[in-house]
Amino acid sequence: MFRRIKMRIATKVILVILSISLALFISSCGTANSEDSHTNKDANVELYTCGMHPDVILEGPGQCPLCGMNLTRLNVGGPSAIVKPSGARKILYWQAPMNPEEIYDAPGKSNMGMDLVPVYDDQVSTGSQVSIDPGTIQNMGVRTALVQKRDFSRDIRALGKIDYNEENIYEVSSKISGWIEKLNVDYTGKPVRKGQALLELYSPDLVTTQQEYLLALKNKELISESSFASIREGAESLLASTRQRLEYWDIPESEIKRLEEEGVVSKTITFESPANGVVIHKNAVEGKHVKAGMSLYRIADLSTVWVFASLYDSEVPWVQVGQTAEMELSYAPGKVLKGRVAYIYPYLNEKARDVKVRLEFPNPNLMLKPGMYTNVRINTSAIPNAIVIPAEAVIRSGERNLTFVALGDGRFEPRQIRIGEEGDNGEVLVLAGLQEGEEIVISAQFLLDSESRLQEAIQKMLKEKELARSGQAPANPEMESMDMESTSSDAGQSKPSTEAMEHDHTSM
Repeated sequence: MFRRIKMRIATKVILVILSISLALFISSCGTANSEDSHTNKDANVELYTCGMHPDVILEGPGQCPLCGMNLTRLNVGGPSAIVKPSGARKILYWQAPMNPEEIYDAPGKSNMGMDLVPVYDDQVSTGSQVSIDPGTIQNMGVRTALVQKRDFSRDIRALGKIDYNEENIYEVSSKISGWIEKLNVDYTGKPVRKGQALLELYSPDLVTTQQEYLLALKNKELISESSFASIREGAESLLASTRQRLEYWDIPESEIKRLEEEGVVSKTITFESPANGVVIHKNAVEGKHVKAGMSLYRIADLSTVWVFASLYDSEVPWVQVGQTAEMELSYAPGKVLKGRVAYIYPYLNEKARDVKVRLEFPNPNLMLKPGMYTNVRINTSAIPNAIVIPAEAVIRSGERNLTFVALGDGRFEPRQIRIGEEGDNGEVLVLAGLQEGEEIVISAQFLLDSESRLQEAIQKMLKEKELARSGQAPANPEMESMDMESTSSDAGQSKPSTEAMEHDHTSM
């Protein structure tokens, strides 16, 4: 009896032990699976941190719960990798999160008391290239365009002023003294025709010369049958000299013939218009005494007009004589008049710093009136097969012109170029530095330029420190002061040294 009781107790104890062992085995398996799942999950999750609060580490992008700043992505797998990075990645230096130019050789605190951030070798671009992940490129709004080769031209626009055609201005003046007895054209602006009578001038000298001409004509007729050749030649010479005097006074040939036929001396001489046009100046008044050489009328032919346009000196090389020009009037919108470039003045206006260009336009209906201002556009000759890029792709620093070339896979390279003129469509002529088909950045290039300059500065600082350590070159005083500050901070505060970090790795 007692033996049966013992066997039952032993059997129950064995069952309990087996149950406990099975439960522990199942629990350990579940824990292992959970850890493996957690590890795989952490390997696939991107962690983000705050630049102001490095202890804040969250999964996925967002904003810091303490200060509201946008979180930045950590390039390492998990939180532990911030202190102990993977052996495959090499730390180049430690950087202050708020001042990228503040770098150190060991982890610790920045001058603002913030934890330093490690920078690995795969995060730093070679040279002045910039590497950016696709998500950041999209957030920055980076847009690109292709370098194209095509005909480059530009239209020069300027303000023009209409003036008289100086080649079609005529001056009517008297070559003999006298008095104006009759005035036919009596106001400025009156249109006249060629050969139209302008005024009648009485001159005593003219009357005397006509009488002398009649006497010389009769004398020639009387002695024309003389046997003495010298007498005949003298009469002919006197008649010719008197006739020449009348011609020098611009007496018309018809008036001289009338004098010869009728034998009646004319009291006055009639002045006629030399061309079709408009009287733009009048100095003739009826009854006024006129001296020899005095201007009486100025007549302008308005069938063609001149337009003077002022251009900048940089625009002058694009303009050539014979190029077509267009003109628009403010009071006639939509109507475009065609003309041509007639002359380019060979000097610069010192006050306005511009060059005058003379354009010539036909004026059949006298619509163009001298003194008007108008908008002028000169069609210049195109440059064939030119390299052109958008003007917004160029960073102009004054000393040089830069553009960023997209190399693919988030890599961008700054390229110094030489540019020429800017076209009407927002395009710039590239003289050197780019080739057709290259992809360039046309937006957010200033952010890329800042990052490129920062990378160059950091690499220069690291190179100087490396040369100083090897004894090949003296260290930069700024770098020495930064190293001294780092050393004193390590001694008095909580900045661990490289040896301590290696010791921690060894102990683990």
